[in-house]
Amino acid sequence: QVQLVESGGGLVQAGDSLKLSCAASGGTFSTYGMGWFRQAPGKEREFVAAISWGAGRTYYADSVKGRFTISRDNAKNTVYLQMNSLKPEDTAVYYCGASKSYTGSSYPRYEYWGQGTQVTVSS
Repeated sequence: QVQLVESGGGLVQAGDSLKLSCAASGGTFSTYGMGWFRQAPGKEREFVAAISWGAGRTYYADSVKGRFTISRDNAKNTVYLQMNSLKPEDTAVYYCGASKSYTGSSYPRYEYWGQGTQVTVSS
């Protein structure tokens, strides 16, 4: 069983930056595809970014391309999401997910999830 714990969320102003972290335990982190998703109040969970097990492939939602960067450190069992030029519409709870066999934008294909971290961007 894999446990994921997100951290790094907070309240920032538009244009600021935040770096989220997702620490994994209980599994072989280096073999998992990892993804970041977010969910705003009243909306469905949406894809943000994903990274393959060896970091050779990354994927981004169009809404965050050029502003967000996903990365991972397999030695630290951690995946990161660097968020720059934040906008009020980025406000959401951000979740990381892990998959034994998938890297991409489909959240049902991720087997494990963290509890989420709140990001609030004020205008």
